[in-house]
Amino acid sequence: MLFAQGLDRTGTGMWAAASVLYFTFVCGLDARQVGLLLGVAAVAGIAGSPIAGRLAERLPLRGLLIGSHLLRLGTMGSLLVVHGFPALLLMVSLTCLAERAAKTLEMLFATRVAGERRGTYQALFRTVANAGYAVGAGVAAAALALGTLNAYRALILANALSYVLAAALVRQTREPDGHGQAPAGTANESADVPSPAPSPWRDRGYLLFVLLDMPMNIDDSVLNVGLPLWLVHHTRAPHTLVPAFLVLNTVLVVLLQLQFSRRAEGPRRAATAVAAYGVTMLTCCAVLAASTGAGAWPASVALLLAAVAVTMAELMRSVSSWELAVSLAPPQARASYLGAAGMSQAVQKSAGPLLLTGAVMTAGPVGWLLLGTAVTGLSLVQHRACLRRLTTIERSARPDSTTATTPLLRTG
Repeated sequence: MLFAQGLDRTGTGMWAAASVLYFTFVCGLDARQVGLLLGVAAVAGIAGSPIAGRLAERLPLRGLLIGSHLLRLGTMGSLLVVHGFPALLLMVSLTCLAERAAKTLEMLFATRVAGERRGTYQALFRTVANAGYAVGAGVAAAALALGTLNAYRALILANALSYVLAAALVRQTREPDGHGQAPAGTANESADVPSPAPSPWRDRGYLLFVLLDMPMNIDDSVLNVGLPLWLVHHTRAPHTLVPAFLVLNTVLVVLLQLQFSRRAEGPRRAATAVAAYGVTMLTCCAVLAASTGAGAWPASVALLLAAVAVTMAELMRSVSSWELAVSLAPPQARASYLGAAGMSQAVQKSAGPLLLTGAVMTAGPVGWLLLGTAVTGLSLVQHRACLRRLTTIERSARPDSTTATTPLLRTG
C-alpha cells in the first residue's frame, strides 16, 4: 500500500507542477479561467471525503480505492482530447473529487490495518508521499524544459499510468477487517437488533473538532501561496529563493516525520501537539512580518526561517490531526466519521489561498500577526475541546459506567 501511494504521489507531483502551464499554453485558458477552474475543482473535492466515508460503511474498502484510482485514470486521460472550458471544468472537478476520496480511503485502510501503530504508518506514508512529490516535480521540470506539446502529453500519460499501477498494487492487498460494524464486545451486544451507528452530522462534538481542524491546516497555504507571494511583493529577497521553500520542506519532512510521530503518539499527546501547532504558526507569522522592508540577505534568512517554522507546524499537524480524527470517532462508525474529518483539508485548500491573498497580505505585516494570533487561539480551543471529549469517551468506556456511549458522543 505504501508503494502504491508513492507511485500515486509521484504522478500527482508531475501533474501539479505542469497543470497551470498546460491549461494556459495548450488549452488556451486565460488567468481568470485557470483560477476559476482550479477553485471550483477544489470545492468539488470537498465532497470526496464524506462520500468515500459513507460508501466505506457499506462496500469493500479495497474495491472503492481501486475505483477511485480508475476514475482518475479516465478523467486524466480525457485531458488529452478535451480542451473546452466546460468539459475541462467537469473532468478536473471529478479528478479532485476522486483524489480526495482516495486519500480518505487510504486513511481508513491504514486505520484498520495499522491499529495502534497508525501514527507510525502515517509518518511512513508522509515520508513516501513527499519523496514521490519531489521525484514527480523533478520529472516535470525536465519535461517542461522542452516545452513541447508531446512533453505535456507525456506528463499526462505518466500520471495516468501511476493510477493504473497504484490500482494494481492495491488489488494485491488484503481487504482490511471492519466495514463500519461494531466490533465484538461493544455495547448492545446482547440486543437482538443492534442500534444504528451514530452519524457524524448529528455529533456536535465531532463537528466542532472538524470545524476547528480547518484552520489547523493553514500551514499548507502559507507554504505554497503565502511565502512565495510575500517574497515577491513585500521583500527584497531574490525570486530564485522560491524553489528553496519546497526543497527545504521536503527534506525536513523526510528526515523528521517519524520522530514527530513518536512525540504525538496517542490521543492526549496529539491534543498537546495541536496547541504546539498554534505557537509554531505564530512564530512563522511573526518572522514573515519582520521580513518586510529588510535588505535582501536579512529578508532571505527570515523567509527561510519561516519555511522551517511552517514545516515544523506541518509535521505536528499531519500526525496529530489524523490521530485525533480516529480517536474521537466511535469505532462502530469510524468510516463515516473520518469521511467528515477529511473535509478539513479540502476546505482549507479552497479557502486558505483566498484568505491569505484577500485579507492577510492586504493588511501587510499586521495581517500576518493577526493570522498567527487567531490560529494560536483556535489551537488552544481545539486542544481543550479534544481533551474534554477524550475524557467523556474514557468515562463512558469504563465497565462500571451506566451512561450509554452513543448519547455521550452525540452531545460532544
